[in-house]
Amino acid sequence: MPLVPTSSIVDTAREARVGAAAFNVIHLETAEALVTAAERTDIPLILQISENCVRYHGSLLPITRATLALAEASAAPIAVHLDHITDAELVHQGITAGVGSVMVDASALPYEENVATTAELTAWCHDRGAYVEAELGEVGGKDGVHAPGVRTDPDEALAFVRATGVDALAVAVGSSHAMHERTAVLDKDLITALHTALPVPLVLHGSSGVPDDELRRAIAAGMTKINISTHLVSVFTHSIRQTLGADPSLVDSRKYVKPAREAVAEEAARLLDVLGTPATVPGQYATQAPARG
Repeated sequence: MPLVPTSSIVDTAREARVGAAAFNVIHLETAEALVTAAERTDIPLILQISENCVRYHGSLLPITRATLALAEASAAPIAVHLDHITDAELVHQGITAGVGSVMVDASALPYEENVATTAELTAWCHDRGAYVEAELGEVGGKDGVHAPGVRTDPDEALAFVRATGVDALAVAVGSSHAMHERTAVLDKDLITALHTALPVPLVLHGSSGVPDDELRRAIAAGMTKINISTHLVSVFTHSIRQTLGADPSLVDSRKYVKPAREAVAEEAARLLDVLGTPATVPGQYATQAPARG
């Protein structure tokens, strides 16, 4: 089926108070696994290609075109998104190639430069019908504001959204990038405050370190787009270790990559069910979203 716009997946999830799943592509095998998960569940999925992924593959177009081809050939509702892009040229290449959305990451710059850069690229993307996500500062694990103890201020976030015109905002509420244990506890009261204050959907980076129940509570409190990468990468690697450990004589990579691909498909499908099911939580997290405008 044709690619689904990221805006459609995110806005529909926000209205239904479920999570818009955004899982990262590392290589073709993970892209295949994630598409399989979406097909098995028929739950919308955003496939994310990060700048780190682009650097690993040497350039943007091969992995992006492969991911777009998988998404377009699938019967599942899938969008393709560029994640944590700091290079404006990669934004231009990706949107021109057919990607429907991008996270413009100018968070390492001083605030005013972040605003100016993000606003300029947002205007360029909007002129081409593309959806833009951004953030105020770097995510935890990268010496930034999404470290577990740091929090996004609602007033500052609202000023940033108004100044840049972005469509979604990544916020700091207690998660951290590259966590290998799912032990993070999020600030649900702050999520509710941000959800009430901002006219755009909230994005949770570093979700790999957040347990299932906490993710569902965060969604009920007002979080919408949920980014997961490290957890699924760990599932892939753990499977390969198990397969090679059981048969050290294996040399055909297909024989250990195939079960790893299936392991990621199974876990991604499980996570899609977790994120795509409305959470049952106390009424204190039932604040309605404000209208856009």
